[in-house]
Amino acid sequence: MKTLIAAYSGVLRGERRAEAARSKSPKGGSALSREGSGRWGAGSSILSALQDLFSITWLNRSKVEKQLQVISVLQWVLSFLVLGVACSAILMYTFCTDCWLIAVLYFTWLVFDWNTPKKGGRRSQWVRNWAVWRYFRDYFPIQLVKTHNLLTTRNYILGYHPHGIMGLGAFCNFSTEATEVSKKFPGIRPYLATLAGNFRMPVLREYLMSGGICPVNRDTIDYLLSKNGTGNAIIIVVGGAAESLSSMPGKNAVTLRNRKGFVKLALRHGADLVPTYSFGENEVYKQVIFQEGSWGRWVQKKFQKYIGFAPCIFHGRGLFSSDTWGLVPYSKPITTVVGEPITIPKLEYPTQQDIDLYHAMYMEALVKLFDSHKIKFGLPETEVLEVN
Repeated sequence: MKTLIAAYSGVLRGERRAEAARSKSPKGGSALSREGSGRWGAGSSILSALQDLFSITWLNRSKVEKQLQVISVLQWVLSFLVLGVACSAILMYTFCTDCWLIAVLYFTWLVFDWNTPKKGGRRSQWVRNWAVWRYFRDYFPIQLVKTHNLLTTRNYILGYHPHGIMGLGAFCNFSTEATEVSKKFPGIRPYLATLAGNFRMPVLREYLMSGGICPVNRDTIDYLLSKNGTGNAIIIVVGGAAESLSSMPGKNAVTLRNRKGFVKLALRHGADLVPTYSFGENEVYKQVIFQEGSWGRWVQKKFQKYIGFAPCIFHGRGLFSSDTWGLVPYSKPITTVVGEPITIPKLEYPTQQDIDLYHAMYMEALVKLFDSHKIKFGLPETEVLEVN
C-alpha cells in the first residue's frame, strides 16, 4: 500500500511540473494553470487522507487490544460475583411470564443433571480455548511455570497458594488453555475445585463445568481420584476464604498450618501432593483489612462459618482509567510456579501421625518453593513466607 501511495505521489508531482511548464508558454493561459492546480490540490487531499487513515489505525491498535483485555477480565469478575444470583432471579421471573415453559424445562434438566458436577462435570475444550482467555492472560500478564513433570500414571492434588481475592491465577492457568497447561503437562486433566454452592446456581454451574471446575467436597474428590482413572490433577485453594481476608499488596501469607484435610484425602487415594505458589496474586486488588476483634472481622467470620465465603471490601481500577476505583483488577504480573511432587503412599485409614508427617513435608516444600523463586519475581532476599 505504501508503494502505491508513493507511486501515486510521484505521478502527481510529474503532472504538476508539466502543468507549470505549460503555464509559462504564451498559449498556456491562466486556465491551464488553474486546472493543473486544481488537480494537484485534489490529489494531495486524497493522499493526505489515506496516510492519516492508516497512521491512525496502526496507532490505536495497541489501545484497542488493551481495552479488549480489560473487558475480558471484567466479564469474568462480573461472572464470579453476580452471574449466579442474576440468572437465578431471571429464572424465577420467567416462571411468572408467558415463557414459563422455558424455566420448567431448565429446572427439569437441573434435577436430572444435579450430580454431574460431582463426577467431574462437562469439560469443553472449545470453551477452554476461547480467545477471550488469551486477552485475560495478557492483561496482567499471567504465566505458568513448570519445574517438574507430572506423570499420567499418577493422580495429584495441587495445593494453590495464596487465595487472593478471586484466585485469578488459578482460574486462568488451570481452567483455560491460555497458558497452555495441557502442553506443559501433557496427558494431565486439571480440575480446579471451588465452593460447592456455586453449582447450585443456574447457568453459572454450566459455565464453571465447561472450564473443568468442580466442587471442593469429599464426594467429588473421592470420585475423581478413585473412579476417573489416572492423570487427574485436582487444584485446591487450601487457604480458602480465611486466606482471602489477609490478601493485600505486598503481603505473602498462607493459611495452612491447621489445614490438613487435603493431606488426608491424598493419603487415602495415594495421590501425590504438589505445592504451587502464585507470585503476584495478592497484588491485583486492594482490600480494607479489619483487625481481629473488630465488628467488621466478626461479620466476615460469621459469613465464612455459615455460608462458606467471607465478604471482602476491595477495589481495583476503573473500566476506562487506572486512576479511578472499580472492579477491574490492577494489571500486575501473576506467575504461578508448580513445584516438585511429594510422593504419597496409599493408606486407606491414615493415622493422625501419618497426616501430620506429610503435612509437615508439604509445608516445608512450599516454603522451599517460595524461597527458591522469590528473587526471580521481584521479591527481596529477606522476604519470608508467613505460614499461619
